[in-house]
Order: sequence, then C-alpha cells, then structure tokens
Amino acid sequence: MSLFRWAAGLFITALLIVFLVIGQALLIPLAIAVMTWFLIDALSKGFSLINFGTVHLPGWVAKTASIVTVLAAIGGILAYTGDALFKVAQDAPQYQANLERLLGQIGGFIGIAEIPSIRQLIDQIEFGPFVATIAGELANGVANAGLVLIYLLFLLLEHDSFDRKIAGMFPDENRQKTVQNILVQIGQDIRQYTWIKTLMSLLTGVLSLIVLMAVGVDYAPFWALLIFLLNYIPTVGSLVGVLFPALMALVQFDSLTEFAILVPLLAVIQFSIGNVLEPKMMGSSLNLSAIVVLLSLAIWGSIWGIAGMFLSVPITVLLMIIFSNVPQTRGIAILLSADGDIKTISHE
Repeated sequence: MSLFRWAAGLFITALLIVFLVIGQALLIPLAIAVMTWFLIDALSKGFSLINFGTVHLPGWVAKTASIVTVLAAIGGILAYTGDALFKVAQDAPQYQANLERLLGQIGGFIGIAEIPSIRQLIDQIEFGPFVATIAGELANGVANAGLVLIYLLFLLLEHDSFDRKIAGMFPDENRQKTVQNILVQIGQDIRQYTWIKTLMSLLTGVLSLIVLMAVGVDYAPFWALLIFLLNYIPTVGSLVGVLFPALMALVQFDSLTEFAILVPLLAVIQFSIGNVLEPKMMGSSLNLSAIVVLLSLAIWGSIWGIAGMFLSVPITVLLMIIFSNVPQTRGIAILLSADGDIKTISHE
C-alpha cells in the first residue's frame, strides 16, 4: 500500500509539473495577479494606519488609494523601462566602440599587441539586437499585463465572498475553521514578505541611484530601477543587479577608475541590506532553509523563467504552510524549514 501511495504521489507530481509548464501562459499572469493583490492588501493596511487626529482613513479609501498607487507604479515602470531601453539601443554602437578600445588597452597592458580571437568575438557582438531582445520580452510582459489586470479585478471583486465559499466547501465547522486559519496564515506570511521585500528593494534602489549618479553612469535611474526589480529575485537578483550597471560603467568611461569605485559601493549596499537589514526585518517568520530558497529559485526559474524566479519564495511559503498542516506531507514541510520547527494550525 505504501509503494502504491509513493507511485501515485510521483504520478500526480509529474502531472502537476506538466500542467505548470503547458499552462504557464495563463498561470503566470494569475500568479502575478495574486502577488499584486497581496501587495495591494499590504499597502491598504499601511494606508489605514494613517490618521488625522483620532480619525483613521476609511477602509474603502485605503483600499482605493492602494490600488491606484500600485497600478500607477506598474504603469510608470513599464513606460519608463520601454523608453530607457530604446535610448540604450540607440547608443549601443558607441558603447560597443568603447568596449573594443578598452579590450585593446587591456591587451596592450598585458603585453599582447594583437588579440585576434577577442577582436573577432567583439566584431560579432551586437548590442542592438541584445537590447532589442530585452525590449521584446518587455513587450510580451505588457501584452500579459491585460490578463493580469483581469485576474486582479476578479480577485478584488470576489475577495469578500471567499469566506462564504469556504463555508460552502467545508460544511464541517472544525474543518472549515482550520482551512480559514491556514488561508489567513498564508496571507499574513506572503503579505509580510511582499511588504518587507518591497521596502528593502526600494531602499536598495534609492541608495544605488545615489551612487550611480555620483559616479556619473549613464541612465542611472534606469539601472536603479532594474536593481529595485531584480532585488525581488533571491540571491541571484542582487548579483545581476550589480553586474548590469558595472558593465555600463566599463563601456562608458575611458578608464577603469569609475568601474573600480562603482562595484564595491554597489556590493556593500546589496550585502548590507540583503544580508543584515532584511533578515532582521523578516525575522524567522518565513522559516525557510537557505538551500531550499536556492533550490526553489532554480526549480521555478526552470519552469516559469524569470517570472518563476520572482515568485519562487512566495510559492514555497505557500506550499510549506499547506504541507505542514497535512499529516502525509508534514515531513516535507520539516525538510523545507530552516530549523525543523514548523507550526501546525488548529481550528481553535
């Protein structure tokens, strides 16, 4: 019987993976809409704390303000990113020439007059098509934005009916209360993660912008925005966030001085916030093992690409809470945790 359960579990897991891959065109916008809904909900709770004397903002005002703020921010990011990528593509030939000259200087410095293989490689590098590919991905994201907005609209409209649906699905009062508590815990953990991660990403982006502008890197606001967005990707995002502006400094300036100044400063910002400040603010609430975070990043990235990387931690948090409250999967939750101490939600 045990062997049969294992075989059935593996079969269901395989089907689920196939479903996630085949249905990613619909599932990715849905997952993004759910995360946006959590961000709106977290922002709404923040707005509701604003008071004028003894008067707090009404719930509907806070909710409306959070929706307008999030949608305006997303629209502004998409519009600005598209414009910045277009300008970078226009200046790409100049940066390519600077890179060729820089590599020639490096070759002369190490005593090699000619570096045919490198020069041949440089001749084949076309920055324009590379940037155009990124722009194409952005356009695809804009196309999916409509589907995300539709999902988000239905989530907002049906939010108040969730409790009634749960009551209808689980007539037993104890089981109904347990399911409701699990959903509340999922909401709290993901809301906290989304809110703190957004604040930390914003702080990282602002400090990086100051450094980029001080050094004089072209398109500093765009690179700071990219750092802000990439900071949502665990571990890898911070590394890539430093890489892009560093490469920009490398091809923009005539010397390596600006590059040598920029990289350590950005690295210090990323390390200080990502490894010191953010863990303190997150606390042990997520209780995810570091290796599990990396594995989930790799797994969801392979299934859903960049979107999967952004969503890897929230999805893993959701799965861990569910696994910890199902006796058959409690062992998996323990493996996913950082310290093996997982919470089981009761109906009380």
